[in-house]
Amino acid sequence: MAILKKIGIALLVLILVLAAAAWWVLRGETADFSVADVAGTDPKLDQPNEQTIPTVEVFKPIGWGANEAPVAAPGLAVNRFAQGLEHPRIIYPLPNGDVLVSESNAPDRIIAGGGLTNLVAGFLFRRAGADVPSPNKLVLLRDANGDGVAETSAVLRADLHSPGGIAWADGKLYVANTDAVLSYDYKLGETALSGTPTKLLDLPGAGNHWMRNLVLSPDGSKLYVGVGSASNIAEGGIDKEAGRAAIWEIDLKTGRHRLFAGGLRNPNGLAWNPWNGELWTTVNERDQLGSDLVPDYLTNVPIGANYGWPWVYWKDKIDTRVTAPMPNFLTEFTRKPEYALGPHVAALGLAFTQGGTTMGPAFGSGAFVARHGSWNRKPPSGYDVVFVRFDERGNPTGKPVTVLSSFLAGDGKTHGRPTWVAWDKTGALLVSDDTAGIIWRVTSPGAKPAAAPARTASASLPPQRELNSDPAEAFKHPPADLQPGMLSTRNTPATD
Repeated sequence: MAILKKIGIALLVLILVLAAAAWWVLRGETADFSVADVAGTDPKLDQPNEQTIPTVEVFKPIGWGANEAPVAAPGLAVNRFAQGLEHPRIIYPLPNGDVLVSESNAPDRIIAGGGLTNLVAGFLFRRAGADVPSPNKLVLLRDANGDGVAETSAVLRADLHSPGGIAWADGKLYVANTDAVLSYDYKLGETALSGTPTKLLDLPGAGNHWMRNLVLSPDGSKLYVGVGSASNIAEGGIDKEAGRAAIWEIDLKTGRHRLFAGGLRNPNGLAWNPWNGELWTTVNERDQLGSDLVPDYLTNVPIGANYGWPWVYWKDKIDTRVTAPMPNFLTEFTRKPEYALGPHVAALGLAFTQGGTTMGPAFGSGAFVARHGSWNRKPPSGYDVVFVRFDERGNPTGKPVTVLSSFLAGDGKTHGRPTWVAWDKTGALLVSDDTAGIIWRVTSPGAKPAAAPARTASASLPPQRELNSDPAEAFKHPPADLQPGMLSTRNTPATD
């Protein structure tokens, strides 16, 4: 008995030691900065803290009670536009006032990083309510009487493949599955989407980032498609990232397509800046550099732009974990994002203010962003909808302003997760809440419809017809990614 007692005590001590060791390894890193510190046009960027085991803090979804709702900013009111949906993601208002919603989730997929990573990812997805089978539906919601509640719900199509982005023009409805962009014939008002679709473009499907978004050019001639990376930092091999971490452009007349912009780890929201006509996007940045890095961002996307992923973040910060060879002179042509949205907030939906919106003067000129919420930051970040003010020239300014909050329920639980934003026919803001199955509607009661943003106009800069800088500066102050002695051996990089 004495031996058994000693063995029992030894086992108990071993279990306690292992539990303490597991706690120490998995405890994660608490942020040094607030989310606001790491947001705006000049965010604080901490020193990277490379993590083999990421900080993990995942919240279990419990939904909303019958009379519960997110807390809206002062002067705003929120109600349920629709409920009982199956994992609603992207919202797309049609010109006749109907609202389309893609009910979607991730397809079966392999997560880059190996078997252990997939095992951990599966646990995290289950915990966060993100492991439910994809409904693969396109749903139409209709508020015919304009009271702010959809009284009609119809399934347009139920054979899609993890659908995301939606767009409509000239009798054509475009849908982005995870692996292809499709075109359907569709007449406004119809409550069914029949017929065989036309495939416009194959896309690299699934991966760590599976959802694809669409936006039409203002003249309706081109379609832009956001495709996220297959991994965090190309740890599965740079060859697996072909065609990913990018925005693609499709010419709808010719069918031709081209890479419009790259180096965007996971571009999501796509919208046209009403002040200057630029394409803007929200982007989810990389993980496992600590709770304060790297901020997700909101930025313009000029044609040919590159934002550095996976080798570089925030213009010139080199990620030394990346094993794939870095392209020559990358930091010289990498663009700096315009506006940081905070670390690990998972920025998704994006909607600019426009003529007729009814959010009141406090939210009259800027962009609304749904921050889906972190899984790897302590304390958590996101789980809200924020407003970013823009000045009269179409540039973001200040810090994000909270529009909807209280999605976190405390005690390791969350009521829901805001996913997408769009405008209904009355000028109210619609917000999809995927894990709760609700579309929220936010407005300022009694607010007058906003005027359309005034388009900026300025003369073009004169063309530069001669070099007027000193070439010797390249030798005195070489780029950060240029190694000593390589100027004489490197060729001029090819341009696309």
